[in-house]
Amino acid sequence: MKQITSIQNPYIKSLVLLQEKAKTRKQTGTFIIEGKREIEIAIKGGYSIQTVLFFPEICSETEAQKVVKAADFIEINKDIFQKLAYRDTTEGILAVAEIKSMNLSDLKLSENPLILIAEAPEKPGNIGALLRTADAANLDAVIIANPKSDLYNPNIVRSSVGCLFTNQIATGTTAEIINFLQQKKINFYCATLQNSTSYHTQDFTTPTALVVGTEATGLTQEWRDAATQNIIIPMQGEIDSMNVSVAAAILIFEAKRQRGF
Repeated sequence: MKQITSIQNPYIKSLVLLQEKAKTRKQTGTFIIEGKREIEIAIKGGYSIQTVLFFPEICSETEAQKVVKAADFIEINKDIFQKLAYRDTTEGILAVAEIKSMNLSDLKLSENPLILIAEAPEKPGNIGALLRTADAANLDAVIIANPKSDLYNPNIVRSSVGCLFTNQIATGTTAEIINFLQQKKINFYCATLQNSTSYHTQDFTTPTALVVGTEATGLTQEWRDAATQNIIIPMQGEIDSMNVSVAAAILIFEAKRQRGF
Protein backbone atom coordinates (compact mmCIF):
# COMPACT_ATOMS: atom_id res chain seq x y z
CA MET A 1 0.00 0.00 0.00
CA LYS A 2 1.47 3.32 -1.06
CA GLN A 3 1.64 6.09 1.55
CA ILE A 4 2.19 9.81 1.08
CA THR A 5 2.90 12.00 4.10
CA SER A 6 4.15 15.29 2.63
CA ILE A 7 2.10 18.12 1.15
CA GLN A 8 5.19 18.88 -0.94
CA ASN A 9 4.95 15.53 -2.71
CA PRO A 10 4.77 16.19 -6.50
CA TYR A 11 1.66 14.04 -6.90
CA ILE A 12 -0.15 15.88 -4.11
CA LYS A 13 0.84 19.20 -5.68
CA SER A 14 -0.65 18.00 -8.97
CA LEU A 15 -3.91 17.16 -7.19
CA VAL A 16 -4.06 20.63 -5.64
CA LEU A 17 -3.79 22.05 -9.17
CA LEU A 18 -6.50 19.63 -10.27
CA GLN A 19 -8.81 21.08 -7.63
CA GLU A 20 -7.94 24.68 -8.42
CA LYS A 21 -7.43 24.89 -12.20
CA ALA A 22 -9.93 24.10 -14.96
CA LYS A 23 -6.97 24.05 -17.37
CA THR A 24 -5.35 21.20 -15.43
CA ARG A 25 -8.60 19.22 -15.40
CA LYS A 26 -8.91 19.68 -19.14
CA GLN A 27 -5.28 18.74 -19.81
CA THR A 28 -5.36 15.60 -17.67
CA GLY A 29 -8.95 14.59 -18.39
CA THR A 30 -9.47 14.02 -14.67
CA PHE A 31 -11.10 15.63 -11.63
CA ILE A 32 -11.50 14.95 -7.91
CA ILE A 33 -14.59 13.56 -6.16
CA GLU A 34 -15.02 13.79 -2.39
CA GLY A 35 -17.03 11.48 -0.17
CA LYS A 36 -18.23 7.86 -0.19
CA ARG A 37 -21.72 8.58 -1.46
CA GLU A 38 -20.56 10.83 -4.29
CA ILE A 39 -17.91 8.32 -5.41
CA GLU A 40 -20.46 5.49 -5.36
CA ILE A 41 -22.91 7.57 -7.41
CA ALA A 42 -20.18 8.45 -9.89
CA ILE A 43 -19.28 4.78 -10.35
CA LYS A 44 -22.95 3.92 -10.83
CA GLY A 45 -23.08 6.72 -13.42
CA GLY A 46 -20.30 5.11 -15.43
CA TYR A 47 -17.34 7.19 -14.29
CA SER A 48 -13.93 5.47 -14.17
CA ILE A 49 -11.91 5.88 -10.98
CA GLN A 50 -8.13 6.01 -11.35
CA THR A 51 -6.94 6.59 -7.79
CA VAL A 52 -8.41 6.55 -4.30
CA LEU A 53 -6.84 8.55 -1.47
CA PHE A 54 -7.96 7.75 2.07
CA PHE A 55 -7.20 9.12 5.52
CA PRO A 56 -7.20 6.00 7.74
CA GLU A 57 -8.30 7.77 10.93
CA ILE A 58 -11.65 8.42 9.22
CA CYS A 59 -11.81 5.86 6.42
CA SER A 60 -9.86 2.60 6.64
CA GLU A 61 -8.30 0.83 3.69
CA THR A 62 -10.98 -1.85 3.94
CA GLU A 63 -13.75 0.74 3.86
CA ALA A 64 -12.14 2.50 0.89
CA GLN A 65 -11.95 -0.79 -1.02
CA LYS A 66 -15.64 -1.40 -0.37
CA VAL A 67 -16.42 1.92 -2.08
CA VAL A 68 -14.10 1.37 -5.06
CA LYS A 69 -13.33 -2.19 -6.12
CA ALA A 70 -10.45 -1.53 -8.52
CA ALA A 71 -8.11 1.48 -8.40
CA ASP A 72 -4.74 2.59 -7.09
CA PHE A 73 -5.08 3.17 -3.34
CA ILE A 74 -2.96 5.73 -1.48
CA GLU A 75 -2.95 6.32 2.25
CA ILE A 76 -2.61 10.00 3.18
CA ASN A 77 -2.28 11.89 6.45
CA LYS A 78 -4.43 14.58 8.00
CA ASP A 79 -2.49 17.52 6.53
CA ILE A 80 -2.85 16.22 2.97
CA PHE A 81 -6.49 15.32 3.47
CA GLN A 82 -7.31 18.80 4.74
CA LYS A 83 -5.35 20.35 1.88
CA LEU A 84 -7.30 18.45 -0.77
CA ALA A 85 -10.78 18.23 0.76
CA TYR A 86 -13.26 21.06 0.18
CA ARG A 87 -15.68 19.78 2.82
CA ASP A 88 -15.39 18.87 6.48
CA THR A 89 -17.76 15.93 5.92
CA THR A 90 -15.82 14.19 3.16
CA GLU A 91 -15.61 10.96 5.18
CA GLY A 92 -11.87 10.59 4.75
CA ILE A 93 -11.94 9.51 1.11
CA LEU A 94 -11.26 11.19 -2.23
CA ALA A 95 -11.04 9.80 -5.74
CA VAL A 96 -9.41 10.89 -8.97
CA ALA A 97 -11.91 10.17 -11.75
CA GLU A 98 -11.87 10.43 -15.52
CA ILE A 99 -13.92 13.20 -17.14
CA LYS A 100 -16.77 12.12 -19.40
CA SER A 101 -17.56 13.46 -22.84
CA MET A 102 -20.29 16.10 -22.89
CA ASN A 103 -20.97 16.14 -26.62
CA LEU A 104 -24.53 16.61 -27.83
CA SER A 105 -24.08 13.61 -30.12
CA ASP A 106 -23.50 11.36 -27.09
CA LEU A 107 -26.94 12.01 -25.57
CA LYS A 108 -29.28 9.02 -25.50
CA LEU A 109 -32.83 10.34 -25.45
CA SER A 110 -36.16 8.60 -24.97
CA GLU A 111 -38.89 8.69 -27.61
CA ASN A 112 -40.59 11.56 -25.77
CA PRO A 113 -37.76 13.44 -24.09
CA LEU A 114 -37.98 16.18 -21.49
CA ILE A 115 -34.81 18.27 -21.40
CA LEU A 116 -33.59 21.24 -19.37
CA ILE A 117 -31.38 23.80 -21.10
CA ALA A 118 -29.56 26.54 -19.18
CA GLU A 119 -27.80 29.31 -21.06
CA ALA A 120 -24.49 30.51 -19.59
CA PRO A 121 -25.11 29.76 -15.90
CA GLU A 122 -22.17 30.95 -13.80
CA LYS A 123 -22.87 30.39 -10.09
CA PRO A 124 -21.87 26.88 -8.94
CA GLY A 125 -24.76 26.87 -6.47
CA ASN A 126 -27.29 27.52 -9.22
CA ILE A 127 -25.77 24.87 -11.49
CA GLY A 128 -25.80 22.37 -8.65
CA ALA A 129 -29.44 23.19 -7.86
CA LEU A 130 -30.42 22.80 -11.54
CA LEU A 131 -28.77 19.38 -11.63
CA ARG A 132 -30.49 18.31 -8.40
CA THR A 133 -33.88 19.36 -9.79
CA ALA A 134 -33.17 17.52 -13.05
CA ASP A 135 -32.31 14.38 -11.09
CA ALA A 136 -35.46 14.69 -8.96
CA ALA A 137 -37.58 14.89 -12.13
CA ASN A 138 -35.58 12.15 -13.91
CA LEU A 139 -35.10 14.33 -16.99
CA ASP A 140 -33.61 12.90 -20.15
CA ALA A 141 -30.78 15.40 -20.16
CA VAL A 142 -29.41 18.73 -19.02
CA ILE A 143 -27.75 20.86 -21.69
CA ILE A 144 -25.59 23.87 -20.86
CA ALA A 145 -25.41 26.47 -23.62
CA ASN A 146 -22.29 28.65 -23.85
CA PRO A 147 -20.93 27.37 -20.50
CA LYS A 148 -19.10 29.93 -18.37
CA SER A 149 -17.88 27.42 -15.80
CA ASP A 150 -16.05 24.11 -15.95
CA LEU A 151 -18.70 21.63 -14.84
CA TYR A 152 -16.05 19.60 -12.99
CA ASN A 153 -15.25 22.59 -10.79
CA PRO A 154 -15.19 21.19 -7.22
CA ASN A 155 -17.80 23.72 -6.13
CA ILE A 156 -20.22 22.39 -8.76
CA VAL A 157 -19.39 18.78 -7.94
CA ARG A 158 -20.09 19.57 -4.30
CA SER A 159 -23.24 21.66 -4.78
CA SER A 160 -24.81 19.06 -7.07
CA VAL A 161 -24.54 16.48 -4.24
CA GLY A 162 -23.65 13.77 -6.77
CA CYS A 163 -26.26 14.82 -9.35
CA LEU A 164 -23.48 15.80 -11.75
CA PHE A 165 -23.11 12.02 -12.12
CA THR A 166 -26.77 11.02 -12.27
CA ASN A 167 -27.78 13.27 -15.16
CA GLN A 168 -26.94 13.03 -18.83
CA ILE A 169 -25.17 16.34 -19.47
CA ALA A 170 -24.07 17.98 -22.70
CA THR A 171 -22.66 21.37 -23.61
CA GLY A 172 -22.58 23.41 -26.80
CA THR A 173 -23.10 26.82 -28.31
CA THR A 174 -26.60 28.23 -28.57
CA ALA A 175 -26.53 27.72 -32.35
CA GLU A 176 -25.40 24.08 -32.01
CA ILE A 177 -28.10 23.29 -29.45
CA ILE A 178 -30.89 24.95 -31.42
CA ASN A 179 -29.83 22.97 -34.49
CA PHE A 180 -29.75 19.77 -32.39
CA LEU A 181 -33.28 20.40 -31.09
CA GLN A 182 -34.64 21.19 -34.53
CA GLN A 183 -33.07 18.07 -36.04
CA LYS A 184 -34.57 15.94 -33.25
CA LYS A 185 -37.95 17.69 -33.68
CA ILE A 186 -37.98 18.76 -30.04
CA ASN A 187 -40.12 21.78 -29.20
CA PHE A 188 -38.36 24.29 -26.99
CA TYR A 189 -39.94 26.82 -24.69
CA CYS A 190 -37.89 29.80 -23.55
CA ALA A 191 -38.49 31.42 -20.18
CA THR A 192 -38.33 35.14 -20.86
CA LEU A 193 -40.23 38.36 -20.20
CA GLN A 194 -40.43 39.37 -23.87
CA ASN A 195 -43.32 38.28 -26.11
CA SER A 196 -44.32 35.54 -23.70
CA THR A 197 -47.40 33.61 -22.72
CA SER A 198 -48.10 31.96 -19.38
CA TYR A 199 -46.18 28.69 -19.04
CA HIS A 200 -49.16 26.61 -17.89
CA THR A 201 -51.06 27.24 -21.15
CA GLN A 202 -48.50 25.27 -23.19
CA ASP A 203 -48.47 21.57 -24.04
CA PHE A 204 -45.33 19.91 -22.67
CA THR A 205 -46.49 16.34 -23.33
CA THR A 206 -44.62 16.07 -26.63
CA PRO A 207 -40.78 16.10 -26.99
CA THR A 208 -39.89 19.22 -25.01
CA ALA A 209 -36.93 21.31 -23.93
CA LEU A 210 -37.34 24.03 -21.29
CA VAL A 211 -34.81 26.84 -21.64
CA VAL A 212 -33.75 29.21 -18.86
CA GLY A 213 -31.23 32.05 -18.80
CA THR A 214 -29.34 33.94 -16.14
CA GLU A 215 -31.13 36.03 -13.55
CA ALA A 216 -29.10 39.10 -14.54
CA THR A 217 -29.56 39.15 -18.32
CA GLY A 218 -32.06 36.41 -19.18
CA LEU A 219 -31.91 34.57 -22.49
CA THR A 220 -30.17 35.94 -25.57
CA GLN A 221 -32.17 37.09 -28.59
CA GLU A 222 -31.09 34.00 -30.54
CA TRP A 223 -33.08 31.77 -28.19
CA ARG A 224 -36.09 34.08 -28.05
CA ASP A 225 -36.32 34.31 -31.84
CA ALA A 226 -36.02 30.56 -32.43
CA ALA A 227 -38.30 29.34 -29.63
CA THR A 228 -41.38 27.24 -30.28
CA GLN A 229 -42.95 29.62 -27.76
CA ASN A 230 -41.61 32.09 -25.23
CA ILE A 231 -43.13 31.48 -21.82
CA ILE A 232 -43.38 33.36 -18.55
CA ILE A 233 -44.14 32.48 -14.94
CA PRO A 234 -46.72 35.08 -13.80
CA MET A 235 -45.50 36.98 -10.75
CA GLN A 236 -47.56 39.07 -8.35
CA GLY A 237 -44.85 40.81 -6.34
CA GLU A 238 -42.70 43.87 -6.98
CA ILE A 239 -39.85 42.12 -8.81
CA ASP A 240 -40.00 40.47 -12.22
CA SER A 241 -37.51 37.62 -11.81
CA MET A 242 -36.71 34.72 -9.50
CA ASN A 243 -33.80 32.40 -8.90
CA VAL A 244 -33.07 30.43 -12.07
CA SER A 245 -33.17 27.06 -10.33
CA VAL A 246 -36.57 27.87 -8.77
CA ALA A 247 -37.94 28.97 -12.14
CA ALA A 248 -36.62 25.82 -13.78
CA ALA A 249 -38.21 23.64 -11.10
CA ILE A 250 -41.62 25.26 -11.62
CA LEU A 251 -41.47 24.65 -15.39
CA ILE A 252 -40.09 21.11 -15.09
CA PHE A 253 -42.70 19.92 -12.63
CA GLU A 254 -45.52 21.49 -14.64
CA ALA A 255 -44.27 19.40 -17.58
CA LYS A 256 -44.11 16.33 -15.33
CA ARG A 257 -47.65 17.03 -14.09
CA GLN A 258 -48.94 17.22 -17.65
CA ARG A 259 -47.22 13.92 -18.40
CA GLY A 260 -48.95 12.23 -15.48
CA PHE A 261 -46.00 11.85 -13.13
